[in-house]
Amino acid sequence: MSLERRNQLIRELCSLRGIGNADLVIERGVIAIDDFDVAIDFYKEDPAAIYVNFQFGVVSGGRTLRVFRLLLEANLSVYAQDQAQLGVEANTGGVVLVVRAVLEANTDGQWLVELIEHYVEHGRYWRENILLSDDEMFRHLANGDYIWIRA
Repeated sequence: MSLERRNQLIRELCSLRGIGNADLVIERGVIAIDDFDVAIDFYKEDPAAIYVNFQFGVVSGGRTLRVFRLLLEANLSVYAQDQAQLGVEANTGGVVLVVRAVLEANTDGQWLVELIEHYVEHGRYWRENILLSDDEMFRHLANGDYIWIRA
């Protein structure tokens, strides 16, 4: 994998999603898809993969500890099978999903679109059912019964 390959995938993604100015997306490394900021990164130290980071939303005050527990549960039960991890950014309080996506010889823009759409669906679930839930619903989600996890 090279930076050029990452840029080619971003160009194909923009073309398939009808997003103009792919050069700006490549320069910024971030694209807004379905109301989520998605960063697409490449590291020379890991040439077999790209990293796709999703910003799912900010944890409201008083919920951080419980959300940490939910993130840990999800990392162990859902994302352990993927090369993905959920976390909270210390500076912003935002929930972030980091996906290490292994590239194959036939990886193309359609593959990247499908990967992003898959995890955007996860982001919708987190946003609608955990981050934006009312206090009563949130208490039930975080009670330790694991019923909130949708694998």
